[in-house]
Amino acid sequence: MASFDTIITNGMIVDGTRLPRYRADIGIKDGRIAKIGRLDPGDAARVIDADGLIVAPGFIDLHTHYDAQVFWDPYCSISGWHGVTSCVIGNCGFGFAPVAPEMRERSMLTMTRVEAIPYACMKDGMPWDWVTFPEFLASIERTPKGVNLLPYVPVAPIMVWVMGLEDAKSGRMPTDAEHAAMCKLIHEGMDAGGCGWSAQRLGVNSPQMDYDGTPMVTDVMHHETSLVFAKVLAERGEGFIQQTLISPTGDNRDAEQHFEDLARVSGRPVLYNVVQASDRFPERHRNQLKWLESCRDQGLRVYGQGVTTDPGFVFTFEDWNMWDDDAAWREATPGTPAERKAKLADPARRPSLRHETSGIVSDSFDSIYVHQVMNPALKGAENQTLRELAKRQGKHPVDVMLDLAVADDLKTEFYTTIGCSLPYLAEIVRNDLAILGVSDGGAHTKFFTAGRYPTETLASLVREHGILTLEEAHWKLSAVPARCAGFRDRGTLVEGAPADIVIYDYENLRVLPQEIAHDLPGNEWRRVQRAEGYRYVLVNGEVTIRDDQPTGAAPGKLLRHGVAA
Repeated sequence: MASFDTIITNGMIVDGTRLPRYRADIGIKDGRIAKIGRLDPGDAARVIDADGLIVAPGFIDLHTHYDAQVFWDPYCSISGWHGVTSCVIGNCGFGFAPVAPEMRERSMLTMTRVEAIPYACMKDGMPWDWVTFPEFLASIERTPKGVNLLPYVPVAPIMVWVMGLEDAKSGRMPTDAEHAAMCKLIHEGMDAGGCGWSAQRLGVNSPQMDYDGTPMVTDVMHHETSLVFAKVLAERGEGFIQQTLISPTGDNRDAEQHFEDLARVSGRPVLYNVVQASDRFPERHRNQLKWLESCRDQGLRVYGQGVTTDPGFVFTFEDWNMWDDDAAWREATPGTPAERKAKLADPARRPSLRHETSGIVSDSFDSIYVHQVMNPALKGAENQTLRELAKRQGKHPVDVMLDLAVADDLKTEFYTTIGCSLPYLAEIVRNDLAILGVSDGGAHTKFFTAGRYPTETLASLVREHGILTLEEAHWKLSAVPARCAGFRDRGTLVEGAPADIVIYDYENLRVLPQEIAHDLPGNEWRRVQRAEGYRYVLVNGEVTIRDDQPTGAAPGKLLRHGVAA
């Protein structure tokens, strides 16, 4: 009888610890790494020849919204296509439990705008066989998975459950009894396996609003309420906090202090979202990194989640949630496509919209291009910036954009990018307090494809530009997120660890061009980017990707408390 289920032979191992790479074999038994060394291939039921290939720990994606998608997509793509073997769900305070049956519709509508998940996908793809958070986790556990999932306890549905939707959105301070009830639900969620709690606190002018254009309940959550929730983790001595908040910089001391208070009160790691470089505002990310370093010097465990892909967006007014931080845009864009088209065409509304935008899409109209139009009569506008078209037509750039969109039945595709030069990006990825990648996997799928970041890190930042060594990159892609987020036995290739492994062709690893995939429930579509060069991906010892293609295997586990049962 064979000693191992699988032996990976002849591979160059980069184990995720930052130690130098080395050549060895890996023996896998019962889903775990049983032996690393020189092994006899005849001592295994299956042999994977990794000669000429890199063997490394599977990547860990800390910032995803696959809470709905996992029910129709076991691989949580595009993350699962790019070597990710474990994802953390329930980010930013958003989720689907606890949710009373009569609030399910409202819950899905919320996610159509704040995370831009198509309603038809959720309506057709989610079983809704739960009410409570423990029941939600039980449903995920029953669902076939090609990746492992670690859940936050999102606090938005908890606030709605206890306070009611309108009161939670009003911004009033919860009573002591309501605080106690919400803390009880966080305890319940963590008892069931949650890794901590999450929230989005972007204020009344949040760039990510509810479906009706109003702030999310956590956007108006009080600082004191956050500290009450932080004390839950202190009481338990476990878990971590993820929070999205206006960027801490030199002129936003209140935001900085908020995170420091969370870390000090909880005594636990706090993940700040998001550290992002911009060519127009290079001091922003530098101030963020300096602040993270000051937290370290105070003994506080605060880490920044960095955007490490080219931050380009394709957007339309048919699927819109991009400039919600602006009151005029926030009022103009909710509603059905027909209602939205009528509002955007209204000349009386245009003066309030004619100004430079400052939201999450663009810093300037100079960087917004007309990517594609559907109406043949408008094709002459393609591949030009709004500024160029405005000068030629004698219009304001906003009028150019909206006239095009209205004439094209809101289907005009606009492209923009924050603009991030490589030296600025290098400052982020080389900082030990910055965690690589904010994929937002499962969200904004019609706009961008940031789930490609592991492949882009290896192919671009390591191989092409030499910003990181291969050893540093794998440490940052696997071990660092694992340790920050409480994964108890994943992130490195060591004996006894679960066999979450990527095997890839380093010289030929690449991200493929963006494409449209019509593969979602409800006849919906999304933008995707696939990878090339992953010869094998193993999750818990089973092959999930072979030669860049899913095998159909579903060995993923629900990682309650950061570990598989």
